[in-house]
Amino acid sequence: MANRECNLTKRIRLTDGTTRFCPVVLSQNGRIKPDWVIVDGREEQHSEGNYYLDWYEGNRRIRLSVGKNAQDAAARRLKKEAELNARNHGVAVIPEQNNGRRSLSAAITEYLSDVKLTKKPKTHAAYSTALQYFQESCHRMDLEDIGRRDLLAFAAYLRDEKEQAPRSCWNKFLHVVSFLKAYGVRGLAKKEDWPQFVEEEPEIYEQEELDALFAACSREELVRYEFFLMTGMRDQEVMHTYWPDINFKACTVRVSHKPDRGWTPKAYKEREIPVPDRLMESLKVWKRTADTNCNLLFPTAGCQPNTHFLEFLKDIAKRAGLDPKNFWLHKFRATFATWHLWKGVDLRTVQDWMGHTDIESTMRYLKPNRNKAVREKVNETFARA
Repeated sequence: MANRECNLTKRIRLTDGTTRFCPVVLSQNGRIKPDWVIVDGREEQHSEGNYYLDWYEGNRRIRLSVGKNAQDAAARRLKKEAELNARNHGVAVIPEQNNGRRSLSAAITEYLSDVKLTKKPKTHAAYSTALQYFQESCHRMDLEDIGRRDLLAFAAYLRDEKEQAPRSCWNKFLHVVSFLKAYGVRGLAKKEDWPQFVEEEPEIYEQEELDALFAACSREELVRYEFFLMTGMRDQEVMHTYWPDINFKACTVRVSHKPDRGWTPKAYKEREIPVPDRLMESLKVWKRTADTNCNLLFPTAGCQPNTHFLEFLKDIAKRAGLDPKNFWLHKFRATFATWHLWKGVDLRTVQDWMGHTDIESTMRYLKPNRNKAVREKVNETFARA
């Protein structure tokens, strides 16, 4: 169980010139006696120094300055203890106003509640993680106290403590900045403060890799992963594909909303994707053996969306004598887009098939062709040089 005790101390200067955090003295009615602390078992009066809260986040001790006013410090301690207790029991912290100041924890709770209502579960999970990490690195109690240095410390915390990849650091930094903007806290981070990352070129499968992978597949596995390759669909989209989404006559597959399962496409955008005849023929054969009582294309035994596509893919790669680290689901999607662009399909059309909201996302897949025919053209260009 998480820690929920919050102590109140005061940092004082001793006669030898050193400083120490000492417990405060309480009067008979339970209130703090201003400026009185306990030093080596004796009560002493010290007007210098600030009051501090301290508590534990796991095994880490957190200490936060709460100013010189004793009663304000006591109120802040009670508020922090209530917050820790609520968090420990999974209870939402109620947003509150305190002399025009807004509790950071309460704001985060409120914000995540709104995100849960308006965004997909995956998006909510991403914001939850980012804001949890922010709270771990930033020990401000109120939104008004957050400054640029807190964001810089957050970026460093992601990089050094959480060992996040550069792109993940950037994404989580963006989530926190978006949260702060929602509460009117703007302009803290300069352009150079943002985590830096290199936009890597999307990797695609080579034909030889796919030939070896598909040769090791069972009939069911072959249909499944050719479907990934030839539709360019995201894993969640494949998981939630129904048989009525397959138009055998038009040779198309539709990505559509599934209200019965509480699932919607990314950006709430439905689309239709044309697929090759060979995939349709494979699907016709597959349908003849499918469970007629389940509308999912690739269900579990209990007619639930299959969440193990990646795990199964890596097992097949291993079985084929290939390196499982080189196989992941999004690589099928990247291959779909790149191969279509190489064959001359225009960017706008591929954008529509991929379900991208902007053309820049599609342009990432417009990468140089490095096949044998291109090598022959390169050699021919410089044959007489």
